[in-house]
Amino acid sequence: MVKGKKKEKLIKGHQVHEKDTGSPEVQIALLTKRIEELSSHLKKHKKDNHSRRGLIQMVADRRTHLKYLERKHKGRYEAISKKFNLK
Repeated sequence: MVKGKKKEKLIKGHQVHEKDTGSPEVQIALLTKRIEELSSHLKKHKKDNHSRRGLIQMVADRRTHLKYLERKHKGRYEAISKKFNLK
């Protein structure tokens, strides 16, 4: 779980405007960080199927945000996918 200063720094790095906390870019950044953390957890705990289910849900949610960006704002989509090496 991304908390505190890490989360603030992540949000500030991907904001579209000053008070932005919910744009697709911010959501994708937060989900990507959580997916990375959970993936490393699952490498150690291979039989943790409950966490694996959560990981799959997060990946699907991130995919939905990416599809939205691709449909509505092609340039922003390309920038964020390049930044996180997605696709």
